[in-house]
This record gives sequence, structure tokens and C-alpha cells, in this order.
Amino acid sequence: MTPDGPEPIPISLRRYAAELVQSAPDVILASGSANVASLQQVSRSVPIVFANVVDPVGAGLVASLARPGGNTTGFIAFEYSLAGKWVELLKEIAPNVTRAAVLRDPTNPAGIGQFAAIQSTAPSVGVDLSVIDPRDAGEIERAIAAFAGEPNGGLIATVGPSARHSELITTLAIRYRVPSVYGLRFYTAGGGLASYGPDSSENSSRAAVYVDRILKGAKPADLPVQAPTKYELVVNLKTAKALGLTIPQSVRTRADEVIE
Repeated sequence: MTPDGPEPIPISLRRYAAELVQSAPDVILASGSANVASLQQVSRSVPIVFANVVDPVGAGLVASLARPGGNTTGFIAFEYSLAGKWVELLKEIAPNVTRAAVLRDPTNPAGIGQFAAIQSTAPSVGVDLSVIDPRDAGEIERAIAAFAGEPNGGLIATVGPSARHSELITTLAIRYRVPSVYGLRFYTAGGGLASYGPDSSENSSRAAVYVDRILKGAKPADLPVQAPTKYELVVNLKTAKALGLTIPQSVRTRADEVIE
């Protein structure tokens, strides 16, 4: 999955988009806001189907989910309400957690929306929140180290630009013994404690159906943007052991994948 990000579109990406459009495709399949935006800058007529974009409305890629308009439609990565599940999962796995740092991007509508969902859920599970707004790897390391200086802390990494630092984040979480929950499976596969998020392969398969419909004459403007229908819970027992945690049976029973 390609995470969304607020950065300006690189010149190279615009060049590649232009080259792709010049090849006169009947439809383009893309992933991630930056890729879709670069294609839209080049063409407003070639049909574009996206998969795994976090907030296409906030990013200005479509007019609305129900009526996308223009030449673009597709499948969002998840609905914001999902983010509230992350703090619930964190508390269930690590009951001693009373405060959580949330890695997010405050300049990105997706980062704001995810944090709002977490913020609305946290009081009900007795967790106080603080935020880490990372600009680079050094800032992430300093912020997590400082946060870990106090007891009973946990970490939630939202879906967004911080994903490019996933290896660093999971390494720091283990080093400082901070239970952490993530929105993307690859964090957990890379050593993270637990993740709950969409099955990105499902979105890609569903996007292929939209491509087929467009090739048969449907217009992107008439195809509503859809949310995932399948989510997966993944837990890493090796990481849990390193953190001195025992994954509750209730979580293991629900898990779609348990990494030994």
C-alpha cells in the first residue's frame, strides 16, 4: 500500500505521469494520492481508478464518495472510524497502558481524521493521548525516546507519511518497550506488535472490477468510491514476548494472522 502524504508532487512523478498518459491508455490503475494527483494534472479525460487512497475527498481527487465526478474513482484505504479500534486494541493487548502517543501528520486531512477518531474513543478505555508530528527520522527517534521515559505508555501509528519510517518505528518501540498498534499489516510483519487494517489486496482486486466496467463503457463519474469490506487483525507473538506481554486469548481468537 502506498501511504498518502502532503508533500508537493515531485517533478519526476509528473514526468512519469505525462509519459503514461501519452501512451494513450484506455484506463489507468493507480495507488496513493500523489500518484493519482500527478495523473490528474496531466489529464482530466483518461479514466483513472485508484486503490488504497486514504482520503480522496480531502486530497481533492474526487468531489464526493457517492458522486466522484470527473475522470477518477476507486477504493479508499479505510473509513476513519476504524482508527478508534486501534486504541481499543492497544488497551486490550496491554491493559496497563494509560497514555498513548499518536504518530500522525497534522497537515494531512487523513492524519487529522484518524486522530479525531482515536481521540473520540480514548476516554472510554482510559487512555490519555499525546501526539508526535514527525518531520524526519531524527524527530521520530527523539520523540519516542522522550515519551518512553514515563511509564504505562503505548504507541499508535496512523496511516500516512510516517509509514516510510516503519522499520525505525517498530525498532524503537521494541527498544523502549512501548506496546504499539499500527494501521497497516507490513508494520507487524516487520516486527510491530499488532495491526488492524484493510486487506490491501482486496482493494486491488475490486479496483480491477472497476477497470473492467470502464473498459466496457462505464464512466468513472458514475462509479461511487467504495470503502473496504475486509479488514485483518495481525499480531506478532515474538514481539509480544520481547515486550513481556501475553496476547489475550480473545485477541488471538479474532486474529486473521498470528506471527510466531
